Amino acid sequence: MSTDTPVVLLVDDDMYVREAVSNLLSSMGFQVTSFGSAEEFLDHPKSEAPTCLILDLELPNVSGLELQQKLVSQVAPPIIFITAHGDVPSSVRAMKAGAIEFLSKPLAEKELLNAVENGIALSRKARQAAAELSILKRRYSLLTPREHQVLPFVVAGLANKVTASTLGTSEITIGVLRGRIMRKMEARSLAELVRMSDKLGVVRASDST
Repeated sequence: MSTDTPVVLLVDDDMYVREAVSNLLSSMGFQVTSFGSAEEFLDHPKSEAPTCLILDLELPNVSGLELQQKLVSQVAPPIIFITAHGDVPSSVRAMKAGAIEFLSKPLAEKELLNAVENGIALSRKARQAAAELSILKRRYSLLTPREHQVLPFVVAGLANKVTASTLGTSEITIGVLRGRIMRKMEARSLAELVRMSDKLGVVRASDST
């Protein structure tokens, strides 16, 4: 299976719901894997493809909300909750914890499909962002300790003279280090280097540093 083929994970202890939802989504081109319990889901290998999770609120042993909490520490897929006995407090808890939708059974096909498409789109975006961050971290790791020290001054827009004075070196040295940073980070402009640094969480220097 291609790693770009959308995957929908379905957790519901009702076999008929699993069958109906699986048939619907499979007919729309999604790869569907269903589970009868949270335990089965947790034992399943994670997919590298864009993924969303359809999760029943009322599950035996480990409830849907409890499973959602277990996934908080992981890179969890977007979650769509489904329930036949939903209540306002439960829906509020689910949404505050990051669920993207809360649907009532019997499920309306259009609502479910819209929610799944939204979940897959969010998953694609998150995976792309994670891949881009991984590349930036690799480039950042190539910088020397001195280049790491200079970077906050560069992205703060401080003049080489100010940076040199603060770090106790020459303007020429700062200019050389600045050029190396741009090349190693593969930044085509200062504005791009600033965006990269923001994503990496680099704290900008100030005039008073």
